[in-house]
Amino acid sequence: MHRPEWVTSPVSAPSRIAPPASASSAGLGGALSAAAGRGVLEGAFALLNALQREQDAGVTALAAACGLPKTTAYRLLDQLVELGAVERSAGRYRIGPGMFRLGQGWQPHPGLRSAARKPLRRLTAVTGMTVALAVLHRGQTLVLDWTAAADAPRPLPDDRLVWPWYTAAGKVLAAWTRPGPAPGPLPRAWPEEAGRIRELGAAYDHEEVLEGVCCAAVPVYAADGAPVAALSVLTGPDHHLDRLADTARRAASAITAGLGRRR
Repeated sequence: MHRPEWVTSPVSAPSRIAPPASASSAGLGGALSAAAGRGVLEGAFALLNALQREQDAGVTALAAACGLPKTTAYRLLDQLVELGAVERSAGRYRIGPGMFRLGQGWQPHPGLRSAARKPLRRLTAVTGMTVALAVLHRGQTLVLDWTAAADAPRPLPDDRLVWPWYTAAGKVLAAWTRPGPAPGPLPRAWPEEAGRIRELGAAYDHEEVLEGVCCAAVPVYAADGAPVAALSVLTGPDHHLDRLADTARRAASAITAGLGRRR
């Protein structure tokens, strides 16, 4: 965590913390209060991030993971419990339902979740497959929402970010949007593949991520014509991916129409 320089400076350097001659004591008090408030927020979010990683942990482990005094961590956790952001059971903590409700409200484009809800269900019913809606977030593919038929293959877990060119949905998103720095060199054939994806309006995954799981993905457009998401259908290796892509395009068009009605 980055700390302001004056926090780590010796007390013998008063010029770093003394206000200008024209500043009032009330102004200085407000500035210090704001700085303290930012510190509280940083500590609370650090604890929430630690809980997201650990799933379930005690206050000692959480304080150590966040670099916080144990008493501070306990006080912040107690406040987060009161707000419903954290749950406490037998002295251990985990993410609470309040954070789930807030997280469900996140979306990269206004109205995307609501516009996609019915088309996702219909596409699942028609294909009998798992259908997923993915977006590009911080240069990686993130599953935003999904529905699954019984015994159908599931998408990657919602909290797992995957580099775009490893999945059909990610390829669709990366073909139109610069995905950000990669953990390694880009596939040598990626520029040509991206061009083909833009030309066909679809991308495919032939067991490239999970053995026995294939995928067809198509772009979802906003009302202004900009791609905002990828709609994908997960299936086994025995299905025709191009036919699934045609079916997915009709669902993607319904989502686009829903986004247009919000304007």
